[in-house]
Amino acid sequence: MLRPLGKRVIIKRLEAEEKTASGIVLPSQAKEKPQLAEVVAVSSEVTEVKVGDTVVFKKYVGTEIKVDGEEVTICELADILAIME
Repeated sequence: MLRPLGKRVIIKRLEAEEKTASGIVLPSQAKEKPQLAEVVAVSSEVTEVKVGDTVVFKKYVGTEIKVDGEEVTICELADILAIME
């Protein structure tokens, strides 16, 4: 796995809903990327979030990469807005 450096966190986006509230199924290109993610790694400098936290983050942030076939995003701690409780 990756170990982030500085004030960075590695997150894995949670899956987007496939249907609208009224039950309409969305094609994959119409779905927005979710802004909720699970924290999968944190640098030693980060104390505000921990592995396993579900967080809300800013749109259009970070660097997306594939690790062991899974897509993850490396982002700055400042791009995380809240922890879901």
